[in-house]
Amino acid sequence: MNKLILVTGATGYIASNLIPRLLDSGHRVRSLARDPLRLKRRSWYDKVEIIQADVTSASAFAHALDGVHAAFYLIHQMSHGPGYIPLELDSARAFAAAAEKAGIQHIIYLGGLADPHEKIAPHMRSRIETGEILRAGRVPVTEFRVGVVTGSGSISFEMIRFMTELLPVVPGPMWLNKRTQPIAIRNVIDYLLAALNDPAGESRIFEIGGPQVTTYGDLMIRYARIRGLKRSLLMFRCIPLWFMAFGVGLVSPVPYPVAYVLIESLSADCIVWHPDVLKAFPGVKLIDFDSAVQEALEKTHPARIVRVWENGRRKTKFIKHEGCFIIHRATALPDNHPVDRASESRHTSFGDMWFEAVAEDGILTQTLFFSPRGLPGFLYWYLLFPFHFASLRGFHAGIGRQSQK
Repeated sequence: MNKLILVTGATGYIASNLIPRLLDSGHRVRSLARDPLRLKRRSWYDKVEIIQADVTSASAFAHALDGVHAAFYLIHQMSHGPGYIPLELDSARAFAAAAEKAGIQHIIYLGGLADPHEKIAPHMRSRIETGEILRAGRVPVTEFRVGVVTGSGSISFEMIRFMTELLPVVPGPMWLNKRTQPIAIRNVIDYLLAALNDPAGESRIFEIGGPQVTTYGDLMIRYARIRGLKRSLLMFRCIPLWFMAFGVGLVSPVPYPVAYVLIESLSADCIVWHPDVLKAFPGVKLIDFDSAVQEALEKTHPARIVRVWENGRRKTKFIKHEGCFIIHRATALPDNHPVDRASESRHTSFGDMWFEAVAEDGILTQTLFFSPRGLPGFLYWYLLFPFHFASLRGFHAGIGRQSQK
């Protein structure tokens, strides 16, 4: 029987991609999440053991680590906003102590790619300090340091996607000329699994990146070229950080506190200085940025989008997620209403739209997806938003009338 593997931060992007790969490899998986309801619609929900816990509590970690062979530490606290760094470091201390007491054999940690000897943003410094705290214990730690992750749902990629789709001229600071080495999400998971299958007797640090070194600005231009959009950059010497974060939070899925942290991190190069990982894990075949973008775009479809918004709670939600604007409604129907399903799609020069509705167990769930194409797509969505929302309400009324016949 395969050993039990713990994945922390189960509702996060990396864990959502890692857990299916672990299951496909035949591993038993236990996941740790603050809000397990957010996992209800994941394809693997019934195949893993899920534990709800406060990740700053050593006692919660102790319960989750019971009987575990190896653990993936994928916790960050950016969404808490100002003051998140002490929480991040406290979580690492609690986890390291609990892991040592539980006697687990290996911790695999995904941190941030930055040169610790240079002046770097507080976020990147905290990711490095988190790794130091984990390695201070007796459990061997394999730490991977990563920068921009290219994949549908990655906060760094979604920031690039939405800003480039929206703006024919993308404004930004001179920091956009800083170097970066983006890596495909598939390769990130490849490395995490490779470390699990090749445990070390001592702690190791690996910097990981894709096969190309470029700039943040060039990533936007290359994304635009793949999408068939004409885009250019307009550099400013000084743009207030809060202003940039506000703009990103307004038009992309990345909330203001996270956008602030990410944009602040652009002030330094984010590349692989020590490529030791290529020798340690030669079986990982790196994917170039353009190919990773194509993979991400292929996943922009309701059948492949991770449904982070569906958690069993009855309410209306308006979100931006994986390249789409999404309206979701979950409302009550008469208990005797039969199971009913409906779906349709529409493809226009403004973008692609999908609608689906499911009536089951007395609940009607309706979801409208729209993937905009360029600035006209954004204008189409926002100008016609009241009509999109009204169409969902109208469909619900029609279902209710049918149930009374």
